[in-house]
Amino acid sequence: MFYQIYEMNHAVLQPYRALAETTRLYYTNPLNPFSHTAFGRSIAAVAELFERSTRRYAKPAFDLDTTEINGKTVDVTEEIVWSRPFCNLLHFNRATQQARSSDPKILLVAPMSGHYATLLRGTVEAMLPHADVYITDWIDARTVPVSDGGFDLDDYIDYLIDMFHVLGPDTHVIAVCQPSVPVLAAVSVMEARGDALAPASMTLMGGPIDTRINPTAVNTMAEQKDIDWFKSNVIMRVPFPHAGFMREVYPGFLQLSGFMSMNLDRHMIAHKEYYLHLVKDDGDSAFKHREFYDEYLAVMDLTAEFYLQTVETVFVEHALPKGKMMHRDEPVDPSAITNVALLTVEGENDDISGVGQTEAAHTLCTRIPEHMREHFVQPKVGHYGVFNGSRFRAEIAPRIVDFIIRHRKTATSPLKPALIAGGKA
Repeated sequence: MFYQIYEMNHAVLQPYRALAETTRLYYTNPLNPFSHTAFGRSIAAVAELFERSTRRYAKPAFDLDTTEINGKTVDVTEEIVWSRPFCNLLHFNRATQQARSSDPKILLVAPMSGHYATLLRGTVEAMLPHADVYITDWIDARTVPVSDGGFDLDDYIDYLIDMFHVLGPDTHVIAVCQPSVPVLAAVSVMEARGDALAPASMTLMGGPIDTRINPTAVNTMAEQKDIDWFKSNVIMRVPFPHAGFMREVYPGFLQLSGFMSMNLDRHMIAHKEYYLHLVKDDGDSAFKHREFYDEYLAVMDLTAEFYLQTVETVFVEHALPKGKMMHRDEPVDPSAITNVALLTVEGENDDISGVGQTEAAHTLCTRIPEHMREHFVQPKVGHYGVFNGSRFRAEIAPRIVDFIIRHRKTATSPLKPALIAGGKA
């Protein structure tokens, strides 16, 4: 019922949003004398704040049309190379693809935690000059018809394994935040099976491998509530007329409300400063605000089964670090990993995945040789700074690229007969 009320509020506010936009346009029109006064800019700023605060934000575009390689600008085009009901595998095809065929392949696994894959636009941008980049473009559950079936954590792991088979040998996977657990699980299962197409390296960034270590507010809340509480309070059915009508989901707007409430004062100050920037006609600062919040406020729904299984497995039962996690009928045993290099990255001020939670992967992956593992804590960054921003570009991204290059495998390594027979090659 709450989802229906949320949708109704959006519908009711639509005429007022149109009026606010009309007011903004009127008071920013250079032919209007008031647009050149503080009074006019104040009216326009209030109207814009109202319109933006009540807007439904659509999925943003990556807008990565070019990259720079060896000082030259190179065109980039997006193409879907693999697709399932809940995910597309998106390839950023560089115009020099054939000339740089020796560059490593990177599978960038975006979080499926409320925001779209475009949240990693800066991560993709930093990797494009050095690698052939693919990203998991997760699909909003409210747009997937019930007839397409469900999607849970086991399906997520199966999707990843399938992607590794599609991309082939010498693939390097980077998991940002939430996917650290399913990526580690998928690699563990593949290594236990003797799968020759397991990635050459995996980089886990700010992920909840063991949330018992240095728990954050997010971890504490999950432990204080049982699964029945989550089912009763955060799981809702998609309302008409969305394509996913009647699908049980964890709505994106609830996830966003939780994240914003953690730093409510910071968001209120940001919007106050935005208003002042508009009044002062500070276009650059206003643009940066819009750019950030256009991304941050664009949210997607998660399937109920995926959300609940993730909460129970990762945050309540701590199944992976306790050695109790299962992928369908197979145990998830990170100690089975022997051929995949491991890099973990954390942010010193991360308030989502505390310091030490991602590093715990090294404790679990006991059979990875020392020369194939590395851990790095980036000073003075929070969760977002682990995968985006100036410090990511200057300090973290070069470490990742260097680690991947040092742990590359030949693309011509022979496949195991069982894999070829199974049609996975």
